[in-house]
Amino acid sequence: MTRLTRLEKLLFRLEAQHVCLDWAFREIAGRPGIVFEMGLGHGRTYDHLRTNLPDREIYVFDREVDSYEDCTPPADRMMLGEITETLDDAASRFGAEVVLAHADMGSYDRAHNIGMSAKLSRYLPPVLAPGAIVLSDLPLELPGTRALPLPPGAREGRYFLYRNEL
Repeated sequence: MTRLTRLEKLLFRLEAQHVCLDWAFREIAGRPGIVFEMGLGHGRTYDHLRTNLPDREIYVFDREVDSYEDCTPPADRMMLGEITETLDDAASRFGAEVVLAHADMGSYDRAHNIGMSAKLSRYLPPVLAPGAIVLSDLPLELPGTRALPLPPGAREGRYFLYRNEL
């Protein structure tokens, strides 16, 4: 097997992200609940979420705002700080109302990814509604969820899907 270049890894991750998000939009259609976007970055995925889910409340989590001006969430929907603290606060504020959670928190640093997976795996489950969908660029071990197969068009290992079974 040929080693993937960094460009190919990025391309396949973005393809998988797009396919998985489109699948998730259909999965949550008609179900009540809010959306969490963890990792604002430049705001491209937030822009995709708000365009495709115009009637949903979307809350965004990051340590800082570094997004394109036209892709910046309103201040009352931006949760700034460390993910462990902001998700813990969100659990108190929202309870288990999140019907879709998208986490794009990975990097090219293996130690960072292991730590971030552990944090998300611990702090995300309390906010998930029954049947909630979780999409992540990192593999997670979310108590109460089961891993789902990727939809057609998404390459294995580039994105990860879970459904809350509680």
